[in-house]
Amino acid sequence: MENNAKNDVIEKVNELIEAPSCCPEAKAAAQSWLDSIGTDEEAAKAKALIAELEQDIMPVEELLAFSGSEEAAKVFGAEMAAQVHAHAKELKDAGASYCDCPACAAVAQILEKKDAIL
Repeated sequence: MENNAKNDVIEKVNELIEAPSCCPEAKAAAQSWLDSIGTDEEAAKAKALIAELEQDIMPVEELLAFSGSEEAAKVFGAEMAAQVHAHAKELKDAGASYCDCPACAAVAQILEKKDAIL
């Protein structure tokens, strides 16, 4: 059972790396952990990965605040920022805890099974 959970985490970590919305720091931590599997560094790299992901996952409240800001308009452009903001409102109204972009969705699933790699 534990091996299946670890394999699930490996699959989600690979999805995270491929997600266009994944930040460089999370990609680096994810790849570092994958590269360490089966080595003496695996436990330390797993802890570092989980710490990075816990820091990076975007709570829906923060997404809502950011997407409605001038900074979001600079990053995404005004039209895309408005779309992200509208989507963030939908997420909040639906009771979501986190952003549902591909990176955050993968991170949420990894964090649900973090005990399999820690």
